[in-house]
Amino acid sequence: MSISTVAVTGGNGKIGQEILAHLKESGYETANIARGKRREDISDTYITTDLLDAGETYGALSKANADAIIHMGTIPDPYSNPRYRTYQSNTMSAAHVLEASESLGLESCCLASSINVMGAEHQTRPPQVAYLPVDEDHPRTPDDIYGIAKHAMEVTADGFGRRPESELTISTLRYPWVPNEEEIVASFVESDRSMETLRNDDPWTGRDVLFSYIHIDDACTIARKAIEATYDGHESFWAVAGDTTAAVPTHDVTAEFFPGVEVRDDADEYETLFDISKAETMLDWTPEHSWRDI
Repeated sequence: MSISTVAVTGGNGKIGQEILAHLKESGYETANIARGKRREDISDTYITTDLLDAGETYGALSKANADAIIHMGTIPDPYSNPRYRTYQSNTMSAAHVLEASESLGLESCCLASSINVMGAEHQTRPPQVAYLPVDEDHPRTPDDIYGIAKHAMEVTADGFGRRPESELTISTLRYPWVPNEEEIVASFVESDRSMETLRNDDPWTGRDVLFSYIHIDDACTIARKAIEATYDGHESFWAVAGDTTAAVPTHDVTAEFFPGVEVRDDADEYETLFDISKAETMLDWTPEHSWRDI
């Protein structure tokens, strides 16, 4: 079978709307499955749905007649809602999407995971970095509710992917902060990214996230590549830019902020602290945007 219609949950949000636009430009029919009123004019179909209701999720995906789904409709941080609600949103909505996708015979299901699956900016202790660059097999040790929920979501996806009767291709994408062009200019291009500033940097762009980010256009492309993939079962991918947020070489960043950590592969100049070769190999995806080019 081929994919012609893609459902996007959370298509009212910043990233969701950009994914809808990217899919439309790539020739797909789209359905936005979201709560509340429609806040975009991109999708071909809009379906109001509570993703925490299994029946509504199944019904919406069936009504959309989708061949694949990109699940972005979750609570994006641990601060704006009670902790139980954050956990519920990120785990149960994913479980409902996976179950409906499998039951309805979809080709693929892509779930938005997070850098916080390894334990990052939302916890009080620093990230537990065992080695660099960080690959998908790196230990996951989150202790904040958002990171724990993302970890649980990936474990849930693992379980669905192991089912011998399932033909669903499942991807989880571990995103860091996903800025648009305007945000990149303000945060990186027009800001001081020297070592002195990095030592006092905010948790969204500094040490707590291993100086990672991803341009929103690259975030959209890897999501599309994930639903177009045809491997069996579930795979996780680091979805990060090819460079760091620092204006100093990666070697110096490593020596300053991660002394004593095993370095398995020396980085080129400003290269990311994450190993993104798995996405390159399995999804034919490489990030094309850097803040240094703006």
